[in-house]
Amino acid sequence: MLYLDSVDDTKKILLYINGPGGDLTPCMALYDTMLSLKSPIGTHCLGFAFNLAGFILAAGQKGSRTGMPLCRVSLQSPAGAARGQADDIENESNELNRIKNYLYGKLAEHTGHSVEKVHEDLSRSKRFDAEGALEYGIIDRIVRPSRIKKEGGSTTGQKKELRNLGLG
Repeated sequence: MLYLDSVDDTKKILLYINGPGGDLTPCMALYDTMLSLKSPIGTHCLGFAFNLAGFILAAGQKGSRTGMPLCRVSLQSPAGAARGQADDIENESNELNRIKNYLYGKLAEHTGHSVEKVHEDLSRSKRFDAEGALEYGIIDRIVRPSRIKKEGGSTTGQKKELRNLGLG
C-alpha cells in the first residue's frame, strides 16, 4: 500500500480480505497505514473476514467497501491471553479494554452506529452474511458478478465493474 500510494496517490488501492483476522498489533498497524495514506482505500471481502479482518473491511473508504454474495463477516471483542503476576494481568486487562474501546469507537464511526450499540452487539461474537454486513454498515455494496463471458464477450457494464474492483 505504501508503494502504491507513493507511485500515484490519486488511484484507489483495493484490499482483498479473506481471513480470520490475526494478532492485534499487526492489524492495528495495517489500520494506521490505511488512515495515513492519501490514496483512497477500498476493501473487498472474498470468503470471510473474521474478527480484526472484519474491522479492516469496515475501515475502507465509504462507498468502496464491498463483499461477494456468499461472504461472511464475524466481529467480536478483542481477546488476550495474559499470564504472570496479578499486577501484570491487571495491566494487560486495562490495555485490552483501552484498545477495545478504541476499536468500538472506530467501528461505530465506520458503520454509523452508536458506540453503545457496538458495545452491546459485540458483547458476544456477532456473525453476518453479506446482506447482514450490508445492513450493519460494514460493507456498502454486494458485488453480484454476472458471467464474465457471454456470447460475443463481456458487456461494457461488466468491464466497468471489473475495473472498479481493480480486476481489469
